[in-house]
Amino acid sequence: MAELRIFSDLDVGAGLEGLRRKRLNFAPEKGAEYIESTGWRIDHYREPLPAEHPGPPASGGSWEVARRLATVYEFVDSKLVRAYYDPQEPLESRNMLLEVHFWGMRIYAGVRSGGVTDGIRREDGSEARVWSWSYRTLEGHFEMGQIDYQVWKWLDSGKVEFQIRALSRPAPIDDLVVRLGFLLFGRRKQKEFARRACERMRKLTRAELGAAPGSSAAPTKLGPH
Repeated sequence: MAELRIFSDLDVGAGLEGLRRKRLNFAPEKGAEYIESTGWRIDHYREPLPAEHPGPPASGGSWEVARRLATVYEFVDSKLVRAYYDPQEPLESRNMLLEVHFWGMRIYAGVRSGGVTDGIRREDGSEARVWSWSYRTLEGHFEMGQIDYQVWKWLDSGKVEFQIRALSRPAPIDDLVVRLGFLLFGRRKQKEFARRACERMRKLTRAELGAAPGSSAAPTKLGPH
């Protein structure tokens, strides 16, 4: 893994079990100076969501809806990526098998989630309630790095945002087809993934709030997305 499939399906259960034995394929403890000097790419995307009144997040409001959608990976376009995981595993240490769709092929790679935080942050003189989680790439992935998914609520203005922060660089890839595809189209696919994820988060959040204004929607079914 990364494992390429064209005509056959991967045994998802076996694939998930195999991820338990894998380690991260990069050293996240390295500092910013190391990252900047060794070719890492840093990306940051921001998507406005329906605003709330100023103050803490409202019950059933935009921030809570977006946080739930982020928790179950519902915001990702399944035409690009599907994620398989055991819903019994806590988000703080969940193994996820990603099925990446590329030119009719499916490439499987593993990540491990963690970094769940919920608290107040201060940026540009304003305070925001920020909920966040991340995942990091495992051995065999075609990339190395970490993606953070964050939901922000600015307490003074009521603005709500979904943010994606990504740290990445190519990993050594044994499969020639995967290596060539990533070299030619990897960056384009990275941007498309983030753009569609932001758009989908906005559309899903608006749809849930429109269907049930001021109230919480029914929980999303856990499982592959």
